[in-house]
Amino acid sequence: MRTYKDISEFELWSAEDKDLFLVNVIKGLVMDGVRNANSGHTGGAMSSADFATILFTEFLKIDPDDPNWKDRDRFVLSAGHESMLLYSLLTLTGWLGVDDLKSFRQLQSRTPGHPEVEIPGVEATTGPLGQGVGMAVGMALAESMLRYRMDFSGEMGSLIDHFTYVIAGDGDLQEPVALGVAAIAGHLGLSRLVLYYDSNEKQISGHTNRSDSTNIATVFDGFGWHVQEIDGHDHEKIRDAIQKAQVIDRPSIIIGKTIMAHGSAGLEGDHNTHGSPMPQDEIDATKEKMGLAPEQFYLPDEAVNHFQTRFGELRESVGRWKDQLNWAKTDAVIAKRWAQVMENGPQELVYPNFDDGTSSATRKTFGTVLEKFAEQLPHLVGGSADLEPSNYTGGFAKKWGDFNKSNRKGRNIAFGVREFPMGTIMNGMALHGGAIPFGGTFAVFSDYVRPAIRLSALQKLPVIYEFTHDSFYVGEDGPTHQPVEHIMALRTIPNLYIFRPADPKETAVCFKLAVESKSTPSALLLSRQGLPVLPFDIEKIESGVRKGAYSVLDCDGNPEIVMVATGSEVSLAMDVAEKMTDKRVRVVSMPSMEIFDAQPMEYRGELIPMRGCLTVSIEAGITRGWEKYTGLNGINIGLNRFGASAPAGDLAEEFGFTAEKVIDRVRQHLSNLR
Repeated sequence: MRTYKDISEFELWSAEDKDLFLVNVIKGLVMDGVRNANSGHTGGAMSSADFATILFTEFLKIDPDDPNWKDRDRFVLSAGHESMLLYSLLTLTGWLGVDDLKSFRQLQSRTPGHPEVEIPGVEATTGPLGQGVGMAVGMALAESMLRYRMDFSGEMGSLIDHFTYVIAGDGDLQEPVALGVAAIAGHLGLSRLVLYYDSNEKQISGHTNRSDSTNIATVFDGFGWHVQEIDGHDHEKIRDAIQKAQVIDRPSIIIGKTIMAHGSAGLEGDHNTHGSPMPQDEIDATKEKMGLAPEQFYLPDEAVNHFQTRFGELRESVGRWKDQLNWAKTDAVIAKRWAQVMENGPQELVYPNFDDGTSSATRKTFGTVLEKFAEQLPHLVGGSADLEPSNYTGGFAKKWGDFNKSNRKGRNIAFGVREFPMGTIMNGMALHGGAIPFGGTFAVFSDYVRPAIRLSALQKLPVIYEFTHDSFYVGEDGPTHQPVEHIMALRTIPNLYIFRPADPKETAVCFKLAVESKSTPSALLLSRQGLPVLPFDIEKIESGVRKGAYSVLDCDGNPEIVMVATGSEVSLAMDVAEKMTDKRVRVVSMPSMEIFDAQPMEYRGELIPMRGCLTVSIEAGITRGWEKYTGLNGINIGLNRFGASAPAGDLAEEFGFTAEKVIDRVRQHLSNLR
């Protein structure tokens, strides 16, 4: 075996010796990085290193000078705890430096404990196991859609034409979300998706056989994937497996049988290396065994140059692609489409018409607006978790067709009853670019998709969640399907816009703001029941919604009572105000707390005075959180219990959501203040 002592003759080494030495250098960086931080994951990174090194050095299509090149291959480390492996690869690529490795897991470093998408070369924020697989499926889905839509160039092929690779570990595939997205990927035939499963059969608590005996090969074969099982440390078998995966017309899983902490002097196969640094004496002995220099963060130029052997070829390929793009953009129509879809160009949107004096469920309006916006936004894509009739996405599906094996230009995605997988796939599509993804389900099932929503917000992804049946007005389906805590629970997630529109016009504007968003996901909470159309023109409503809250009914002089409501309760508040003729009442619609809270203090204080009046909140959900607007002496009208099974009108009476009962409560409160 060649060692660092022979490095002066590196050019004379065999290709096999060079590859093995490079892998060992990467393992040395992993050991040193985790040890230096006194925190991190060593064993899995070492078992995945062979596959990752061969992939990066021989197969991955990138622009060495631009980690954001549009037609690059995507690589997702779903086993995000192996982050030191990825950071080492990015250092060899030239997008990170050794100093970054030395600051692993330290404050404000570019090498946090788990990969974060802001880091050059990191395609997705991973760590919550299973979600990286879902985001990779979303990337592969976006690539497939765009490959057929961006094929402007005749014989030159499509401007979007690449693979998505993902490394997953045992823990990833134990998370049900990974199996859910795998079923979708197989059903859709996403042939540009290659999943490497690093099967070292160890996890933090011990051997995987303590909790799992799944035959992954059989499961994925049943999902319609191409399955290969290999020695994950054999470089020739890795190469052969990747080459086969690239030509198969199905998604591929390569099951690599590996050894935890492979190559270490005395800890091979030890599950304790999963989540901890190795002792320094073990690192020293391992480096000696691997032929590495006995120094920290050993990274010789020879290893870097060998890693970058293909960079010249890659740069030439990128140059040809840029020429192809420039040629295609000589057509003004193509240039406009490329700017709109791939470069986040301006989205000029025309609303559908709304008739004053009518009423409509906001879920139904969402469907109408979706169909109108889809005509103007060719990259607005998505679907429903098997609730098309209830979410009103069926018209979109009928017009644009399902994306499937025989219709790659379809824009509707039939997710099935898979809320969490749907969310991770939407995140992957947004990360890939070229798509504005939306997904619908009932508001009560936002619990099922919440981990994906959190990663949407954390990664600043402009995905759109449609949550219908947003309150106890669901009615007869009962408390299991009536959201109570969900609206406020969603509001606790940072960097997430929650929109609860009061009528069809507000719904259209909220949808528009969600489409316009570049770095914030949005959740639209929509009614099952019909709501009256507000008697204002759309421009006035848009101006108000853009501030998060605005007056929809005002009084002469300073208000004695300010009623702040959202969604279906805005019309209730207006009814209350019109009946309390002896009081000066202002009604405020607050479709978005988050946007309102970001307004200047002057506007907020003018709309909802902090003193001099009684502030009342009305929302068909828990009241916790409304105190910041109503104060200690205000009234919070809501539902702090689970619902019941009955017609919606009966429940409104039972829970106090009628004008008469609200008025009684307000008057009783006022009398108690005297």
